[in-house]
Amino acid sequence: MARRIDVTGAGGVRLAAWEFGDPPKTDRFDPTDPTAPADLTGHPGGSPAPAGDLPGVLLLHGLMGRASHWAPTARWLAARHRAVALDQRGHGRSDKPPRSSYTREAYVEDVEAALEQLGLGPAVLIGHAMGALTAWQLAAKRPDLVRGLIICDMRASALGGASQHTWAEWFRAWPVPFATLADVRKWFGEDDPWVERPNPARGEFYAEVMAESPDGWRPVFEPEHMLRSRETWVYDAHWEELAQVRCPTLVVRGLDGELGRAEAQEMVRVLPHGQYAEVADAGHLVHYDQPEAWRAAIEPFLDALGNG
Repeated sequence: MARRIDVTGAGGVRLAAWEFGDPPKTDRFDPTDPTAPADLTGHPGGSPAPAGDLPGVLLLHGLMGRASHWAPTARWLAARHRAVALDQRGHGRSDKPPRSSYTREAYVEDVEAALEQLGLGPAVLIGHAMGALTAWQLAAKRPDLVRGLIICDMRASALGGASQHTWAEWFRAWPVPFATLADVRKWFGEDDPWVERPNPARGEFYAEVMAESPDGWRPVFEPEHMLRSRETWVYDAHWEELAQVRCPTLVVRGLDGELGRAEAQEMVRVLPHGQYAEVADAGHLVHYDQPEAWRAAIEPFLDALGNG
């Protein structure tokens, strides 16, 4: 179970945070809401539950993701942590502001605001892809709010304009609207030209970001917002900010993911307190492809951080 807590991000953007654990019995959700993620329940406007002495963890999804992608991880984290996942701007059930609102600064300020409003800091940040970049940029900016960091399959090097063009072409290739969720799972898990071999976990990942509309199933985000978000980081390298991260940091990569071993190990070298882990038989969606191996990779790091 998870309950929704609204927080206010940069520029007044409303963000949906999801706190895992047993919600108050008065919390309910609208089962008719087509945007409700399958793994999350709750309603807006709640206040944080008393967390006692539990250390805070904030989970940040990647581009096109949503908080519910973290549900399996957050459930086991909740046994010993106050675990919260955030729908970032333009994603999930958070606001979808105009295209000009998707700057790196806005994403970082959103997380800064969420940590402060939720009373989570100093917290451990766990970020996947874009969420990992946001996490380390915040850790460099506000070391007082971050006591540990886990970077999952995100590169520090610049990707360049060709990468952005490829993504634009890929979005245009989506056969939207999808008639059924089964069609979503099949296309992203098997038929997508980006898929090298069948990957049911990938199909499930994308099924989670679809909502039913009158003409079929469509993504809960606007592809143009995703491209704008992406273009704010792909042309630049991010090594300098990585070097400014002072807290213990674990860099995790899937062996078949987008972050190569050499770059991951260079990231660990650049980080003042960097550590390295890799997950076999996993691609870019490490925590979705191999959830048990993902847990085995990050749990010792979390245990070593203790209660802060």
